Formats: sequence, C-alpha cells, structure tokens
Amino acid sequence: MTRQVRSWAIAALAVFALAGAALPCLPLGSVANAGIIEWVTVGDPGNTADTAPAGQGAVATSFQIMKYEFTNQQYTDFLNSVAATDTYSLYNTHMGSDARGGITRSGSSGSYSYSAKTDMGDKPVNFVSWFDAARVSNWLMNGATSSSSTETGAYTLVSGQTSGTAPAVNSGATFYVPTEDQWYKAAYYKGGGTSAGYWNYATQSDSDPTAVTAGSTGIGSAGSSGNFANFDYAADWNSLNGNVTTVGTNGGPSVYGAFDMSGNLNEWNDHTGAAGSSRGVRGGDWTGLAFNVSSSFSVSDSPSFESSGLGFRLASPVPSGVPEIDPATGGSALSLVAGVLAMIEQRRRRATLVA
Repeated sequence: MTRQVRSWAIAALAVFALAGAALPCLPLGSVANAGIIEWVTVGDPGNTADTAPAGQGAVATSFQIMKYEFTNQQYTDFLNSVAATDTYSLYNTHMGSDARGGITRSGSSGSYSYSAKTDMGDKPVNFVSWFDAARVSNWLMNGATSSSSTETGAYTLVSGQTSGTAPAVNSGATFYVPTEDQWYKAAYYKGGGTSAGYWNYATQSDSDPTAVTAGSTGIGSAGSSGNFANFDYAADWNSLNGNVTTVGTNGGPSVYGAFDMSGNLNEWNDHTGAAGSSRGVRGGDWTGLAFNVSSSFSVSDSPSFESSGLGFRLASPVPSGVPEIDPATGGSALSLVAGVLAMIEQRRRRATLVA
C-alpha cells in the first residue's frame, strides 16, 4: 500500500470508528495528530430551518464536518509542508509572540520551519484568516503533500490572493469551509428527523452552559460531557486570564458528535458559498458571554481578518459507497468496516503512486 493510500486508509478508519460504533481495535491516534482528521456525519437531509432565530440550518444533503476545531499541531504540519517560504502569509507572527498563539517559526525565508508550542499542539489554531482556511482546504483536496497546490481545488485563489473578495467554493470540492447553514445545523440541530428543532447551544441544551476552568496544561475541566463551554475568560492557565483549551475537553458535543461549537474559538463559515466581501463567524470564543456562544449570535468579518479568538473547522461530502450513520442509533461495526473498505478501494484506484 502506498503512503498516500495508507494515509487515506487511516483517515477513513478514524471517520467511521468515531461516528458512533465502538471499534476498539482500530488505531485512531490522538486529536492532536494532524495525520488523522476526525469527521462526524451530519445526516437528516432536507431538514427544516430554525425559527428563532429564523432561517438558519436547513441543508438538503448529508455532509461531514470536523469533529474538532483545526489544531495548532495540524496547522504546524500544514505550514511545514507548504510554507518554507510562506509566499501567502499563512503564518501570523502573533502565533509565536502572543501567549495565546500556539506556533513558533524559526529559520529564514526559503527554509522556515514551524513547531507547536509546549502544551499548545492540541489547542485550536487561531490568528488564521478565511484565506488560510481556504488554502488548507485546497492542500487537503490536492493530496496534502509538499507539492500539493494551495491555490486551486476547493477555491481558486488568483495571483496569490490574501485579501479582498473571497471566491466561491468550486463545484466538486472535497474539503471546504462549511456554509453557515451547514455549520449551524452541525452545531444546533436536534437530529433524528427533518423537523426535529434546534438547541440554543451546541451542547444539546437550551440553558446557558457553565464556563469551564482549565488545568495547568490547558485541559478543560469538563471533559467531553455536560453543558459546559470555554467562554467568559474562565479558563485561566499559562498565567493568562482566559485562554484556548484542549479541543474536546470543554463539555458535551452536538447531537452529531462535533465538539466545541459553542466557545473556545469563533469559527469561520462560508455564508452561502458564493463569492463575497465578507465571511461568516459563529460559535463564540473564550472571551465571550453566554449569548455569544449561542445560536443567536453571528457576525461577519473581512475574510482576511485574524485574531486570538478566531479559528476554523472544515466540511466534506459524505464519501460515496459509505453507509450513513444515524447519530442517535450508531450502526453495526460490519457496516462501518464495509464503508471504510469501500472508501479505501476508491482512494487506491485514484491514488498516484508515491515512492
């Protein structure tokens, strides 16, 4: 098995082993391992939109979304793959100089190298623009190697564009910034039908969450269950009043299994996916109030905007030939394995041999 096919195989196993069924024999790795992006399936296609606030969350088809926010370690691996020169300003120097940033850079242009800071690899990456997230999407779509283009694929970025109007998502994109409706549904929809309704918070609750605290290495006090979130400057660690915390340790997930969609970091969304001078932001961050981490809060920003409170997660189509998993009931291990094998075979046929 080639390295390229092997990486897809591992990713496929991670997708379906974590979708609902227990497959303890599978090598899943940690959430900080950039070689494994864990996905959850957002089903219930054709669901109705929310009514309060009105108009959000209706999605016609099933899709996948990242289980966790994109982490510093994952972004470090991306930078080390494509940013030895950093032609497209993928690295913001605040990642190194700001105590809440998680990545350092060394060397000079042409030979830059990047490292996650101590205790920051499993924290969500911040100081990233929408254009950065778009380039990660392109890189993944093109094979996630040092020769993979960051300029075409999911998005066509002309002349090294890092500001201005964000382009539309291209037809056939296999990794992309989720639309606002996709992001909203993955966070707040109750699931189990097409008119199930919506939660106010992405922890499957209509009540304000409790703000998490953090241990000395930034692990959230809630673990992976309960109505908790990282907001309101409560997660004090690393001598800071409020900080990002380890993904997946800040309370329970959405009904589809996605963590930290309320709090930790705001996340980019793609509005409708059409070209535009702004891009959406949802979810709230470690600084916000309860309202800011609820379904009622949304803002728009320039796609070039970067801050300590803003990160991203990506979406992807459900691979063809793979059975959809109902998050309420899980699914049989045999169905999951069959789906994984179908995906591996599909990738094997498409893969270019890698030495």
